[in-house]
Amino acid sequence: MLLSYIKIAWRTLRKERLFTLLNLAGLSTGLACALLIWLWIADERGKDHGNPKDAQLYQVMQNLKEDGRYTTMSYTSGLLAAGLKADFPQVEYAATVIPASWFGDMGMGLLTVGDTLLKASGQFVSKDYFAIFRTPFVAGDAHGVMTDMHSIAMSEKLAREIYGSPQNALNKSIRWNQGQFDGTYLITGVFEDRPTSDTDPFDILLNFDLFGKKRPGIVTDWGNSDPSTFVRLKPGTDTAQFNALIANYVQKRQTYKEDKVLFVRRFSDRYLHDQYTDGHLSGGRIIYVRLFSLIAVFILALACINFMNLSTARASRRLKEVGIKKVVGARRSSLVLQYLGESVLMSFLALGLALALVSVFLPAFNSLTGKTLGLGWAVTVPAAVVALATGLFAGSYPALYLSGFTPIATLKGSLHTIPAELWVRKGLVVFQFVLSVSAIVGVLVIYRQLHYIQTRDLGYSRDHVIDFPVPVSDSLSERHAISFLNEVQNLPGVVSAGSHHHDFNGGHGGIGGFDWPGKKPGQELTFANLEVGTGFMRTMGIRMKEGRYMSDDSSAHNEIVFNEAAIRFMGLKHPIGQTITFWGMHKQIVGVAEDFNFESLYKTIEPAFFQVYSITDNIVIKIRAGSEHQVIEQVGSMYSRFYKGLSFDYRFLDDEYAKLYAAENRVSLLSRYFAGLAILISCLGLFGLAAFTAQRRQKEIGIRKVIGASVTRIALMLSRDFFRLVAIATLVAFPLTWWAMNRWLEAFAYRIRIGGDIFLISGGAIMGITLLTIGFQAVKAGRANPVNSLRSE
Repeated sequence: MLLSYIKIAWRTLRKERLFTLLNLAGLSTGLACALLIWLWIADERGKDHGNPKDAQLYQVMQNLKEDGRYTTMSYTSGLLAAGLKADFPQVEYAATVIPASWFGDMGMGLLTVGDTLLKASGQFVSKDYFAIFRTPFVAGDAHGVMTDMHSIAMSEKLAREIYGSPQNALNKSIRWNQGQFDGTYLITGVFEDRPTSDTDPFDILLNFDLFGKKRPGIVTDWGNSDPSTFVRLKPGTDTAQFNALIANYVQKRQTYKEDKVLFVRRFSDRYLHDQYTDGHLSGGRIIYVRLFSLIAVFILALACINFMNLSTARASRRLKEVGIKKVVGARRSSLVLQYLGESVLMSFLALGLALALVSVFLPAFNSLTGKTLGLGWAVTVPAAVVALATGLFAGSYPALYLSGFTPIATLKGSLHTIPAELWVRKGLVVFQFVLSVSAIVGVLVIYRQLHYIQTRDLGYSRDHVIDFPVPVSDSLSERHAISFLNEVQNLPGVVSAGSHHHDFNGGHGGIGGFDWPGKKPGQELTFANLEVGTGFMRTMGIRMKEGRYMSDDSSAHNEIVFNEAAIRFMGLKHPIGQTITFWGMHKQIVGVAEDFNFESLYKTIEPAFFQVYSITDNIVIKIRAGSEHQVIEQVGSMYSRFYKGLSFDYRFLDDEYAKLYAAENRVSLLSRYFAGLAILISCLGLFGLAAFTAQRRQKEIGIRKVIGASVTRIALMLSRDFFRLVAIATLVAFPLTWWAMNRWLEAFAYRIRIGGDIFLISGGAIMGITLLTIGFQAVKAGRANPVNSLRSE
């Protein structure tokens, strides 16, 4: 019987070629999209989940209240880990970590092996790190790294690149240069390469005691917040109770009083749940995971709706088949199984085509998302389950609908379409186009917001500016870097050059404890600290509200420049020439910079200040437009002369800025593709329904043509109902999408306004798409020879 059902299903699919092609195209496209999205979501959800003790692993966070609201930070005191382990029995292990990202996006260290220079990222860790984080060693062990401040461990990949094997790397001396940590180190261990799911990759592990020795404020001052603190709590610990216990732990110990509240966050949550508003979790990348999960469900739903619509529309052509089978004794259950079998067969055919599509487009998808996703049994087995579920879901309504006809009515031909059937079919069409219209509006809003971000005047110039690191660790290398910068400034085509440590992409420090004339009691705030070299402000085109840039000589160390937001907060009416103090230093205000965006546009402009050094570890060069290639070539040649063996790795500043919104740009691009595919699937269903409608009404069309109806009139008659459904879908979609996109825009401090033109464009686009989809079938039906349709009468 099963074999018979499969044969009948296959013959039916071959006989109804248009129906089969439309459903295969829709279902395979829907399944392929869902598979690609599922691969992406699985990778996103897998970030930082490689630890076997994940359920017990937490990062300590802190909320700092200033100016009436809380700011959430992931950096804590260097004393915190040891204190928590000693004072709270719930803490099994606690580790202090200076992650490689602490040194900035370009702040990699240098390894010197003979005449070879290699860039590598270093992470400083305390002893308990290895008890908290899984770090398998392939040579040596963690013990060696922790017993000596000048011992290090390196990754297996780096060991093979330098020494040929992990074993050959053991007990070798190597030069490591990263700012203050320049010196010769002994390799006492080689660890397995970190999984790609780690969000804080590193090549070198160093002893945190060395970091504390070089920067003693980290381990002597409770008010300092530089390292990250991680704890492994004992099984069964109630995190809510633990948060209540540690809330005021640091606040009670630091001498500089701040409203600072500690809490713990699950370590594996930090990638997806990293956005806080006024001290409370408010989102993060998880929003996009949920968004694309919905998109995957909706695209599959669209494909299933197409199947159901086309199957029920074709029901009248299978009425006699149903009647005859029932007369000869077929039960309804056997008919349901037959039609579900057809649906499942179609679904698995679509799955095969979908897997082929995913294999073809996966490299492009990886390039688009910046991932290395791949197909395997872990994907194909769940995909088969999804295909089975899709076939059963998509075929359930047609199977129940067809099998429910009475044999007498079907054989007499007296069965008429009931209103409920029409309402279901029309409702499904409306639902499809609600999603399609919403997709168009959403894509337009996202595109305009990202265009606004990319073109907004940030208060400084990032055009034709390149940025690259230089080694600066001691007075000798500082003089070397100053000489390099001076020669760069004299190159033809270089407008100006400067150096910086902190950047304008959110990579800055923060300093509190300021005193100024007229300061009110309790008026405290952490000011953004922008450490730069001479020439930086001029190179970046920072506009001055009043006063001047800092001097180009040694007197600059006693000068300071604030932005307008800082001056407003301090309430200074005539700031130029006034003296402020912090950390025992006295500095004179020589300038007030116009407010500029030194963080992403998710945040408002905060109070900030510039303090200057003779040279810092990153160089920026403003190049005259049109001479970029020549200047970069000359700077690269000079760089190779000054820093032999070190590769010249530069980046354009506008590319660095774009990285702030890499996730948003990818979401925007993916949304465009998936919106287009959703519209395509909807149109395939609409095309099939239009073809069926024209076929079902061909005798009526023939009679109308005989009595004089024009092709245009007939085309309008066939199209009218479809346009009405699309118009209803548009009216439903507009308010829903307006609400959803406004919620998305609320995350940005600087955002566009959703204007009426977006809805006009979207409405016009969907009407145009509908016209193109059904117009062909309508005109074709209107131009058909009426003799052919009336001959059977």
